[in-house]
Amino acid sequence: MTGRPSKKTPAVCQEICERLSKGEPLAQICRDDHMPDASTVRDWQADDEALSRAIARAREEGEDAIAAECLTIADNATNDWMERNSQENPGYILNGEHVQRSKLRIETRLKLLAKWNPKKWGDKVQTEHTGPNGGPVQITRIEIVPGGDSKD
Repeated sequence: MTGRPSKKTPAVCQEICERLSKGEPLAQICRDDHMPDASTVRDWQADDEALSRAIARAREEGEDAIAAECLTIADNATNDWMERNSQENPGYILNGEHVQRSKLRIETRLKLLAKWNPKKWGDKVQTEHTGPNGGPVQITRIEIVPGGDSKD
C-alpha cells in the first residue's frame, strides 16, 4: 500500500521560500490548493537541512520586508484627509478612520514580528545586569598605590 505522492518538488520549495521572503506567513501560503499543509512543510524542514536553512533565510528576509511595509504604511498620507461635502463649511477634515486603520496595520505587523523573532524585533527590556553569557557580573578590584602604580 502506498500513500499519496509528495508535493515536495524543487519548484514548490522555491515558491514557499520566495513567498516567505516577501513576508507572507507559511499558514497563508499553505492554504493554496497546490501547496502542502504547513505541518508537512515543517516535517520537510526536519528531514532536509538545506531546505530548513533556505526557509530560515527566507523568513528573515520576510521579516525585513514586513518592517519596510510598516514604513510605507506610515509614510503614505493618501486618504488621511477628506473633502467636506458642506457648502457652509468647505475644506478638508481628517479621515480618522483611515488613520486608525493604518495605525492598526502597523501595530499588527510589529506585534507579529516581535512574536516570530523576539530577539530581533521584541522590546529590549533589561531587568538585571549580567556578565558574559548571562553569568554573574565579575568585579575586579584595583588598588591605587601612592606613586601612580596600581596592583590587582
